[in-house]
Amino acid sequence: MKKKSLGQYFLFDPFIIERIINAAHLRPEDLVVEIGPGPGKLTRMLSEKIRRVIAIELDERLFARLKTELAGCDNIELIHGDALEYPYETLSEFTVVANIPYYITTPIIFRLLKSRKNLRSMTLTVQKEVAERIVAGPGGKDYGVLSIMIQYYAVPSLQFVIPREAFRPVPKVDSAVVHMKILEKPSVDVGDERLFFKLVKTAFSQRRKMLSNSLKNIRSDIKEWLTEAGIDPQRRPETLGIEEFARLADLFENPKSADIVRKII
Repeated sequence: MKKKSLGQYFLFDPFIIERIINAAHLRPEDLVVEIGPGPGKLTRMLSEKIRRVIAIELDERLFARLKTELAGCDNIELIHGDALEYPYETLSEFTVVANIPYYITTPIIFRLLKSRKNLRSMTLTVQKEVAERIVAGPGGKDYGVLSIMIQYYAVPSLQFVIPREAFRPVPKVDSAVVHMKILEKPSVDVGDERLFFKLVKTAFSQRRKMLSNSLKNIRSDIKEWLTEAGIDPQRRPETLGIEEFARLADLFENPKSADIVRKII
């Protein structure tokens, strides 16, 4: 039975599960981590195609059921615990394939990105709206902090939409499968990643305002700074590409401007 507090919605259709696996571009030698295996349908199908599966389940009742139902699958390791606390850093090269509980979608993505050294890719079933934000480019309402933070480390692509009726129980929203290929190095070069992300978050905290207003608490010469970066001060945050944010961050660190820069980190 589903625990509402854990955001559990289960997929049983083998055709859809097969599509998810195909979207992950797996190899026979792969190690796959599955987060929230639920009834174990995806877990079993993964185990038939790859070398090893680590399935992390928080729900004690589901974990007990999985131990029974998957007892004959020697290449499946079941973990009873919180996926946000699992030591992914200790793994060799791995891939993540999972139907993520809605309530931990963003935290688990960023937890995994912290372990990106050995992470090859993530193929996740998430809310459709979240998937659209992850893959969004500049200029649209879906583009924002989540888009940039993921696209800094990975190349995301929306694979296909799963209608809500495919899940049991039926959620209130549709879902989508998004594949994120981890980059060997970030998509743009920045001198200070912490500063770069701070600028992005500050800009989008007032996304409907012009940059000259949304970033005015950062520098006293805001218009000159933006102009020097080749950016019209009247533009809004959602119109800037990741390369432009990177250019702003690098110009921010210019020692010649140190006397007019206000502390933001």
